[in-house]
Amino acid sequence: MKLSNLKLAFLAVFSLIILSAFVIENPYYSISQKDVEIVIPQGFPKPVYDFRKNKMSAEAFTLGRKLFYDPLLSKDNFTSCGTCHLRFAAFAHVDHALSHGIANRIGKRNVPALQNLIWKNEFMADGGINHLDLQPIAPLTSEDEMGETLENVILKLQNDSVYPRLFQTAFGDSIVSTKNMMKALSQFVCLMISSDSKYDKFIAGKVEFTLNEKNGLNLFRAKCSSCHKEPLFTDNTYRNNGLAPDPKLNDIGRKLITGKESDLYKFRVPTLRNIEMTYPYMHDGRFNTLEEVLKYYSEGKFHSTGFDKELTKTTGLTESEKIDLIIFLRTLTDKTFLYDRRFANPL
Repeated sequence: MKLSNLKLAFLAVFSLIILSAFVIENPYYSISQKDVEIVIPQGFPKPVYDFRKNKMSAEAFTLGRKLFYDPLLSKDNFTSCGTCHLRFAAFAHVDHALSHGIANRIGKRNVPALQNLIWKNEFMADGGINHLDLQPIAPLTSEDEMGETLENVILKLQNDSVYPRLFQTAFGDSIVSTKNMMKALSQFVCLMISSDSKYDKFIAGKVEFTLNEKNGLNLFRAKCSSCHKEPLFTDNTYRNNGLAPDPKLNDIGRKLITGKESDLYKFRVPTLRNIEMTYPYMHDGRFNTLEEVLKYYSEGKFHSTGFDKELTKTTGLTESEKIDLIIFLRTLTDKTFLYDRRFANPL
């Protein structure tokens, strides 16, 4: 019996060694300095994020990727950033209306997609975080998400057998600090740039649109683009899109941050890039399909409390117009981004 246990232990250790060697040596997971070069897509504005204060490096990106997928950062050691932010869904969470955290706790909002974050100056649906380097603190310390304290996270990383060496390699200091942890996480998400969809190729003159796609683009520009502005497909403002508040959630939106009555029920305009992959929709995930979203906007049954007047452009869509709009929205799916090996989970 003792011999069998010894054999099992040996096999387990041997398997871990082989797996570790596979991860380290597998070129699919390896990151070079060229891999982390920031290339601004043609037609995109200047990034908001200041890379002079967090210079991209292969080592810091690799550390940030490991942190992103490591459940060690949560209170129960089972929930990572990647648990809710799924790569194939543009880092949204496709099968939950609201975020799920430790101990099956349910949050109050839909998990947002993570893409083109370097063009944002505020984060969260209500804009409660004003810098990308600070954004991870919210989910890490939220009792409904990862439920941990920063002090415990730092302590666990410092006592880990691997992390001090990775911090030394990335930042020249083996002492794990909140500042360097946040910089590493930022480097990982900064490279999440979606700019190679069929729409982008059409704009660049590389492909043609079908008749339905052209019709959808024209409809989009006439009825939707004042809020979902090209090329980011968001104007990064906060708007009240007329949804009746969910009495169980009682989410007052941007007013929670500013205290202003004029911000009641306003939420950040989300990007529509990869929208086909980021269901469910709206800040509370109440709609599961794009058809439901367009039905809502087309019917015009908006909640009376201060809805944005731009919404009136979207009412009265015909069935063929809805079909063309959805066909166009599907051209925003960027498989180059969704299948980018740099963002794969190496753990």
